[in-house]
Amino acid sequence: MTETTAHSMQDRLPPFLRVTARRWVKVYRGISAMSWLFTDLFTRLMIAQAFFRSGLVKLADWDTALLLATYEYPVSWMTPQNAALTGILIELIGPVLLVIGFQTRIASLAMAVLLVVSQAVYVPTTSNLFLIALLGWYAVAGPGSLSFDRMFSRGLKASALPLARRAVELGEASGRHVAPLWMLVIRLWITLSLLAAAQLFDPGVGLATWLAATTFDEIPAVAAIALAVPLVLGLGTPVVAFLLVLAVGLVMVAGLHPDIILYPILLLALFEARGPGFASLDVAIERWFDRNVLFDRNYGDIPESWPHVVIVGAGFGGLAATNRLKQLPLRITLIDRCNYHLFQPLLYQVATATLNPADIAIPIRSLFRDDGNVRVIMGEVKSIDPQAQCLVHDDGKRLSYDKLILATGASHSYFGQDQWGKFAPGLKRVEDAVAVRAAILGAFEQAEASSDAERIRRLLNFVIVGGGATGVELAGAIAELAKVNVSREFRSIDPASAHVVLVQSAARILPGFPEVLSDKARQSLERLGVEVLTNSRVTAIAGDHVEIGKDRRIETETVLWAAGVVASPAGQWLGCEADQAGRIAVDEHLRVLGHEHIFAIGDTASCLAWNGQPVPGLAPAAKQEGVHVAKLIEAELKSKILPAPFAYNHKGSLATIGRRAAVADLGWLKLSGAPAWWLWGVVHIGFLSGLRNRATVVINWLWSYFAESAGVRLITERGTST
Repeated sequence: MTETTAHSMQDRLPPFLRVTARRWVKVYRGISAMSWLFTDLFTRLMIAQAFFRSGLVKLADWDTALLLATYEYPVSWMTPQNAALTGILIELIGPVLLVIGFQTRIASLAMAVLLVVSQAVYVPTTSNLFLIALLGWYAVAGPGSLSFDRMFSRGLKASALPLARRAVELGEASGRHVAPLWMLVIRLWITLSLLAAAQLFDPGVGLATWLAATTFDEIPAVAAIALAVPLVLGLGTPVVAFLLVLAVGLVMVAGLHPDIILYPILLLALFEARGPGFASLDVAIERWFDRNVLFDRNYGDIPESWPHVVIVGAGFGGLAATNRLKQLPLRITLIDRCNYHLFQPLLYQVATATLNPADIAIPIRSLFRDDGNVRVIMGEVKSIDPQAQCLVHDDGKRLSYDKLILATGASHSYFGQDQWGKFAPGLKRVEDAVAVRAAILGAFEQAEASSDAERIRRLLNFVIVGGGATGVELAGAIAELAKVNVSREFRSIDPASAHVVLVQSAARILPGFPEVLSDKARQSLERLGVEVLTNSRVTAIAGDHVEIGKDRRIETETVLWAAGVVASPAGQWLGCEADQAGRIAVDEHLRVLGHEHIFAIGDTASCLAWNGQPVPGLAPAAKQEGVHVAKLIEAELKSKILPAPFAYNHKGSLATIGRRAAVADLGWLKLSGAPAWWLWGVVHIGFLSGLRNRATVVINWLWSYFAESAGVRLITERGTST
């Protein structure tokens, strides 16, 4: 089929069918990939426990193991002692390697050979057959993502270890070419077993030893044949596998075949997750969908008739919109000035030496590597031409759009005192966090090297301006860094004598929280030694001091800004009116007023959709707005009724104070102290993107918590990380 024919066929599909088909195929593939992640690990565990248990029994009774190797299943070319020892080693070492996914192919092959020998010369069982089929799969395909083999494969491929590259490439080629062939073999084997169970032919004693007919004996003959036909054709294989799982499961529950255990179900689950292999109608149908519906192979193959959605900003709102829209027949361009998505709520932990920048950031391209209709551009928007429906980025490059979503976030606001910026950095970017980390750690280092008592006192004063969540979290983290993490590492100074001051212009810190939680947070900060100044306004900031009101001057060289933000210049790009914070006015569907095809979400939009109050600048709010705009575009694409106006659903607010305390306002539940701290940790881990980031953050937190040490205390040149 030519590209033109495919495009014309795509264009002839009704919009509703086109959208629905693409979405559900994408959803199914996503669910299948996610389910295999855990099914693979569970399968390896179940196989391993069977072998390991057998190995332990033989190790505990060597005489019996030797007797079995001599008389029950002797190996002609090995002595009984060597055969018994080899079998025990395979049964003990192989399962461990299989579970952790290290040298999985070699371990699986060894265990499979052991079972083949047992099946051929000892007591044949159907359990052995299903285990051989599963181990054969791992021998040719390797383990899933939760394994050392997969984690180390890229590094080994690029390493200087002898034969490492060839071994990895051989494994990858086996997974691409041999694994589908093995799935075909298993499919045919199960088909023959079903037909034998339906008594369509007599396999004879020899063949019956290698068929699993007894597993399917209780399935009615008509049903067995009805399942065998689509299975041999590879048509609807996941559905057939699911029906067989139900049938085998019912037989197991009924206890009609006590020898039937979990392995048949695990093997059938393999078909649901990995497909039918070579020579199947399912693969042909899947390729047709790839060419005519999904277009995930090549961005250039996507029909020009697909609407083009441009999303500016890869923050929480931009990613939420992209993740929903990518399932639709749309061309999507995601443009951001950085090549990574940053989890800003944990940026202060980079600034206070708990986490690395890479722990809370993930490359944008890696998030959409399997979505051919999403193109990522690293660039900075300069202007927008609403009449021509295009934007200009970088050096005059133009990008046309059918729909434009502005999710450009916010930057620091110094309330008209922009000259303070060079003395009081804020936290919005990775570069900011690394620079702040250098300033905080540098203050201790300079104090250690100084002999001027007045300078030392000034260096050990830290002032945070702004008593919102960021300011409170920064103050608590700096206090703990000084009093716990580095308290025993200096000789000339006592880091615990550092004085942390939190300045808040309002009557209380965390004004968005209930008053009782604000008081709890203040008490937690004061227990850490933080001085909290409320109803206090900063009037001047210089390189060596801060002035508060008319009568308070704090000598300090480290001032951090957490007092206010201003939206991106998106309003200037459009030439439309914005509020004092630079946010653009939008309608009930987050559409920019006066611009039918342009939407604004997150900190870019001025939206009154929460009890008549502005939507807060929180990650959940931006995500909800991104999803709403995506739903609106989808409804227009399907020519369906538009969704209800956007209404922000407030899930709650969280703020942490050091390593043992936090406050949580969930509306119906208000927590403080350790319970709120654990809740805060769980929620933030859940919001992180990428399994690696989640695992790394958990490990770093546990290390910091139990070892009372911040492990990323690097002062890098010019505030850049290495």
